[in-house]
Amino acid sequence: MKKFLPDLIAILAFIILSFAYFFPADIEGRILFQHDTAAGVGAGQESKEYLERTGERTRWTNSIFGGMPTYQMSPSYDSTTSLKGVEKVYRLFLPDYVVLTFIMMLGFYILLRAFGISAWLAGLGGVIWAFSSYFFILIPAGHIWKFVTLAYIPPTIAGVVLAYRKKYLLGGIITALFIALQIQSNHIQMSYYFMFVILFFVGAYFEDAYKKKELPHFFKASAILALAAVVGVCINISNLYHTYEYSKETMRGKSELKQEGAAASQTSSGLDRDYITNWSYGIGETLTLLVPNVKGGGSGSTMSQSEAAMAKANPMYNSIYSQLPQYFGEQPWTAGPVYVGAFVMFLFILGCFIVKGPLKWALLGATIFSILLSWGKNFMGLTDFFIDYVPMYNKFRAVSSILVIAEFTIPLLAIFALKEILSKPDTLKLKENRGGAIATLILTAGVALILAVAPGIFFSGFITTQEMAALKQGLPAEHLAPLVANLTEMRKAIIASDAWRSFFIIVIGCVLLFLYQQRKLKASFTLAGIALLCLIDMWSINKRYLNDEQFVPKSKQTEAFVKTQADEMILQDTTLNYRVLNFIGFPGNTFNENNTAYWHKSVGGYHAAKLRRYQEMIDHHIMPEMQETYQAVATAGGQMDSVDASKFRVLNMLNTKYFIFPAGEQGQAVPVVNPYAYGNAWFVDKVQYVNNANEEIDALNDILPMETAVVDVKFKEQLKGVTEGYKDSLSTIQLTSYEPNRLAYNAFTPKDGVVVFSEIYYPGWQATIDGQPVDIARADYILRAINVPAGEHTIEMWFDPQSIQVTESIAYAALALLLIGVMVLAWTQRNKIAKKS
Repeated sequence: MKKFLPDLIAILAFIILSFAYFFPADIEGRILFQHDTAAGVGAGQESKEYLERTGERTRWTNSIFGGMPTYQMSPSYDSTTSLKGVEKVYRLFLPDYVVLTFIMMLGFYILLRAFGISAWLAGLGGVIWAFSSYFFILIPAGHIWKFVTLAYIPPTIAGVVLAYRKKYLLGGIITALFIALQIQSNHIQMSYYFMFVILFFVGAYFEDAYKKKELPHFFKASAILALAAVVGVCINISNLYHTYEYSKETMRGKSELKQEGAAASQTSSGLDRDYITNWSYGIGETLTLLVPNVKGGGSGSTMSQSEAAMAKANPMYNSIYSQLPQYFGEQPWTAGPVYVGAFVMFLFILGCFIVKGPLKWALLGATIFSILLSWGKNFMGLTDFFIDYVPMYNKFRAVSSILVIAEFTIPLLAIFALKEILSKPDTLKLKENRGGAIATLILTAGVALILAVAPGIFFSGFITTQEMAALKQGLPAEHLAPLVANLTEMRKAIIASDAWRSFFIIVIGCVLLFLYQQRKLKASFTLAGIALLCLIDMWSINKRYLNDEQFVPKSKQTEAFVKTQADEMILQDTTLNYRVLNFIGFPGNTFNENNTAYWHKSVGGYHAAKLRRYQEMIDHHIMPEMQETYQAVATAGGQMDSVDASKFRVLNMLNTKYFIFPAGEQGQAVPVVNPYAYGNAWFVDKVQYVNNANEEIDALNDILPMETAVVDVKFKEQLKGVTEGYKDSLSTIQLTSYEPNRLAYNAFTPKDGVVVFSEIYYPGWQATIDGQPVDIARADYILRAINVPAGEHTIEMWFDPQSIQVTESIAYAALALLLIGVMVLAWTQRNKIAKKS
C-alpha cells in the first residue's frame, strides 16, 4: 500500500481537478449542446428504434442522404462488449465530461511512470498534457471520439516503452489493450498520426540498442510489440474492416468521375487535395503554442467581447466590431488556438539543450514533423509528397489537427527537462548548458516580449481578405481607412495582452528554477510552484473556450428534436417509405442538420463520411434542383399543380414526397406535398447503357428516370443485357414490408422488365425473387435496379453482411489471446511474490 500511495494520491488529484473544472455543471447534471453530438442522435434515431424494437443491430439506415451504412455512426459489435467493460473500470465509472479530463491525465501519467518518472513529476505531466487548449476545444465541438482516442494514445506508447525497457509481457499487454481501446474509440485519423510518433520512438530505441550492443533485445521487444499491435487491431477487426470497405465508397475513396482542369486538386484516391488542406495552420499562427491569441483566438468570439480590443476601439464602429471575429488567421474558421502552455514551451526548448540521448531527438523530430505538416497548403511541397506517396494520408482532412503530435511531444520533453533539473540541481549552472538556457529564454520570453511591445513585427496583416472585401462593400469610402486602422490597433492589442501574459508566466517559472538552483527553494516546493503556475495558466485559457455558461439543462438536448407542426402533418402519412427534403435554412442547412432525420427519412443530413456518389449527385443535380424547386414553389405559392416537375427529376426518383418550406415572417416550417415523386419502385421502358461515370451522371440531365434507366455498362450482365424494359398499366410493383435493412415488394409484369428502386445502391445488398438469388445493378448513378421476369413475384432485398461473422470470430480469438497474456502475467507476478515471501 505504501508503495502505491503516491499513485493513488495522483489519481485522486486527477479526479478532483476533473470535477473542479466542470463544477457546478457536473453536479447539476447540465450538459453541453454540441452540434456533432446532436447530429449523431438525429442520424442514429432509426437505428436506435430498430434495436429497441427487435434487439438486433441494423447496419443500414435510410434516415440521412437517402440511405447509407451505419458503420461510422455508432459502430457497435458484440465482440467489443468485454472491452467496453474494461473501459468502464479504467474510467472509474466517473460521470460524463469529468471522465474525459480524468482519462487524459491518467493516460499521460501512465506513460511517464513507464519511463520511471516519479509519481509527483508524472502527475504534473498528466496535467500539462491534459490541459492543452485543443483538447478542451474538442469537447464543446462534440468531437468526443477524437478526444477519447487521444486519451488512449499515451498509455499505448507506455506499453512500447515498457517493452523496450525489457518488461516484455507487461509492455505487450498494455500495448495491445490500449491499441484496442483507441481503435474502438473510432477516430482512425488520430491513431494514424501517432503511428509516426511510435516510429520516431522505435528509431530512438534502435539507436540506443545499437550503441549498447543490445540489438537482440531490441528485436525481441519489437516482435512482441508487433504481435501486441496485431492483437489490438484484431480485437477491433469488425470495425476496421467494415470501415475500410465503406471508405472505398465514401469521399475518402476514389471518384470515378474525371474532372478536366481539376487535376491539380485531385488525388489518386482519397479526398480532394483542396479539401484535405482547407484547414491548414498558418506559419505565423504556430506561435499560438507560446502565445494563445497571436491570431486573435477563436472565430466564435467577436471583437466586442475582447476587453483588450475594446480598450482601443473607436465607439463609432462598435456595431461593426460586434460582428467581426477576433480570429484573423489563415484557416476558414477555428474554435480556438493550439496552446501548450508558455512555461511548458520554455521547458520543452530547454530540454532540447539539456536532455541527452536519442529519445530527445525523436521527440524534437516528431515536433518539427508535426508542425511542418500542419502548415498544409502553406508548405505544399511536403504536403504534396505525403498526399501522393504516404499510404492513407490522403484519407484525412484538416491537416492542422496533426499538431496533436506536438501537443504530445512538447510536454513529454518538458517533463524530461524538469526531471533533469530537479535531479541535478547544478544542471543550469554547467557551462555547456548556460548557452542553451539563454537561447531558450530568448526564444520564449524574448519572443513573447517582442510580441507584447511590437505586435506587428512578425505579421504583415491584421485583416483577412474576406473581411476587407466585406468592409469595402458595406462601408462608405471615407470610413474604410479609419476603421481598418482602428481594427488593426485592436488586434494588435489582443496579441500584446496575451504576449505579456506568456512573458510573465515564463518569468515566474524561471524565478522558481533560479531559486531552486540557488538552494533557496526545495525540489518539492519548486515542483508544486511550477504545477500551480502551469495549471493556472492553462486552466484560464481553456475557460475561454469551455466554461460553465455553455452547459444547459438536459432538456435542451431533446428540444432540438421537438416535433414541429410540419413534422406532425407529415407523420400522419402511413405510407411505408418516403423521403423528406427540408428547405429551412436552405442552402446552408439542408446538408448540415439531422433534425429532419430524427423524424423522417431525409434527402439531406449531416455526416463527415457520406457516400461519394451521393455527394457527387448533390453537387451535380440535387443542389441545382433544390434551387429550381425553391424558386418554383415560392412563385407558385406552394401550389404544386402549377410547378414544372421536370425541374426536380432527381428529387422525384429519390421518392421525395414532402418538401418542408419556411413560411411567414417567423420562417415557420410548412410541409408541401410533392405529387410527382416516383414512389418506392417503378418499371422502366428503356435501359440506356453508358461507358463511364461522367456519361452516367450527365445523362440524368436529359432522360426521364421514370421511363429510362441509365446504367454503367459494367452492370450490363446483372441486367442480362436488357435494353428494352416493359411498362404499361398492367405492370405494378408495391412495397409491402419496410425495415431499414430489409425491404419486400410485390410485383407483377406481363413481360420481362427492369425495375428501378428509389433506394441507394451499395455493395453488400442482396436480393431474391421468390426466394431465388438475383443480382442488383446500379442505375441512375445512385439507385438499385433488378431484372424481373414476367409474372407475379415477391422481391426481397436485405443488408446483412456475412463478413461480420468472419471478423467477429477473429476478434474473439484476439480477445482470448489477450486474456491468456493477462493470466500468464498474473501467474508470473504471483510466483515472484511467493518467492520473495
